[in-house]
Amino acid sequence: MNAVRRLSRCLACHFACLLAQPPGSAAIAAALAATLSLAALPTQAQEQVLNLYSARHYQTDEALYTNFTRATGIRINRVEADDAGILARLQAEGTASPADVILLVDAARLWRGEQEGLFQPFKSAVVEQRIPAQFRAGDASRGMQWVGVSTRARVIVYDKTRVKASDVDSYEKLASPALKGQVCLRSGSHPYNLSLFGSVLEHLGPQNTEAWLKGIVANMARAPKGGDTDQIRGVASGECGVAVTNTYYFARLMRSARPEDKDLVDRVGLVFPNQGSWGTHVNISGAAVARHARNREAAVKFIEYLAGDEAQRMLADGNNEYATAPGVQMTNPALKALGSFKAETVPIAKVGANTTQVQQMLDRVGFK
Repeated sequence: MNAVRRLSRCLACHFACLLAQPPGSAAIAAALAATLSLAALPTQAQEQVLNLYSARHYQTDEALYTNFTRATGIRINRVEADDAGILARLQAEGTASPADVILLVDAARLWRGEQEGLFQPFKSAVVEQRIPAQFRAGDASRGMQWVGVSTRARVIVYDKTRVKASDVDSYEKLASPALKGQVCLRSGSHPYNLSLFGSVLEHLGPQNTEAWLKGIVANMARAPKGGDTDQIRGVASGECGVAVTNTYYFARLMRSARPEDKDLVDRVGLVFPNQGSWGTHVNISGAAVARHARNREAAVKFIEYLAGDEAQRMLADGNNEYATAPGVQMTNPALKALGSFKAETVPIAKVGANTTQVQQMLDRVGFK
């Protein structure tokens, strides 16, 4: 408001100067030009922007941001870091944070951000209509805290020369003595595994889940290390008999033009676990409105855009993820080749909330 008042005073001065000039004076033209120049400033000052803090590091997302700006005129300023780095930055910035929208790639991290008070609730009939309640956190009276905009399934890959699909068709079988010395996983404390274990806790209860985790530790082929792609490579090389990965890592290898990646995919089998019971665990990439967002309206508009058909298709086809909105038609050849599967229906917010208890279990059973 102060800037607007200052601009109004400047315009008034220029008009007064204009009226004081003799008719036909060259000064009139100069004053008029200056006045028109000042009058154009509000348009520049009112440029809409959105400050996005994103843990998504996928080149295909660039098209999402470009299309959003083209459709709305809202320019996106982006800061990228991993989930933990973004949450730490928000804490450090406090009320001075410029962030409007937060994108994180795991339910456990989203739940953590909510618990630390880093988000603010928002309401959107568009999001509520498009995204199933299973993938939303919050309540009807106050609004949503965060919402899933894409999903990825946590699947089991296995060495086809040593293991049968029926040996690993459930998460519970990862703890079977038959797989002793064959299981490979990344760190148990990684958010992807914390969310999977939080899901199992919801289904099996505390006592059975802790016994299951202890059984997995006993079955490990090596100490946990690396990322999901490293686990797949471990199976293909024979170091591991069984491993766990997110589908989009496997689909990325399926779509690769590199001969060694194609050979790797041919060497391993893939199972969507628990098709005969509660269904395969799915994690999310999710969005929230930052607690101190200055561009709240633009933030909600961006999340609504991510829930729309165009963005949902781009997430699936560009980054090998699944849409959270039902009925979205994808053309991704790798995901089509993997086929349809039964996904669990436990609310993803409950999965996130379980991760603190899971971490304590991991410490007790020695799962690093």
